[in-house]
Amino acid sequence: MLDVRALVFTADMYGLQLDQLAELFGGGTLRQARALVARWAKAGLAESASLSPGSPWVWITKAGLQACGVRYSAAPPALARLAHIRAVTAVRLALQAVPAYRDAGAYWRSERRLRARLGGRLGSRDHLPDAEVHWPDGTGVSWAGECWAIEAERTAKTLARTTAIMRELLARTGDYGCPAADARVPGLPPRHARVLYLCSPAAAGTVLRARETLGSLGARIDVRMLPPSAEMPPAQPLAGTGP
Repeated sequence: MLDVRALVFTADMYGLQLDQLAELFGGGTLRQARALVARWAKAGLAESASLSPGSPWVWITKAGLQACGVRYSAAPPALARLAHIRAVTAVRLALQAVPAYRDAGAYWRSERRLRARLGGRLGSRDHLPDAEVHWPDGTGVSWAGECWAIEAERTAKTLARTTAIMRELLARTGDYGCPAADARVPGLPPRHARVLYLCSPAAAGTVLRARETLGSLGARIDVRMLPPSAEMPPAQPLAGTGP
């Protein structure tokens, strides 16, 4: 079994490490994750390599992306973004483990999926959230029908840039990929009922100060700490170079 759900999850996240793939299966082992990746690789759907400290990374090939029905460019995850990708994946896994998320049928719309909708039309100073979480109507939770923007903040941006991003996310009315005139229309309901920031200790202070500058708008921003699994494992010293 090639498990299409896990294949699409991996494609949406640009790639992920094997320990996170194991977590996707609710407590699966690294051995099981390796076996799954081996089946994917044998079918030409995925590749795997050690790109960073910790367990190997896996990403989806062109054939695998076609099998998923998504129009992404086939490439390994960018080395400069590995730590961020791991953090965002940890947030997604943590949310999907919450009973209310599962029971409500909430779904994650990844940054990669949003970027594909834009088709390269993102301005140099525009900002895409790391994901959106959609809560379907009629599911019994008080926030049913809402769309949340998700931000995983590992390192602190400047206060001015963080505040500008918050204002942009809170003011948006249109979907990503809509005509520019529909992106922010005064009087229409905001697209993002809430912005959920998941922060490292290093970034939390700036995010909290930026929220304070927004006044009453800041009530729509929640700030939480990143899950412990968001941290990239530390690099191991080379043999013979220790103290």
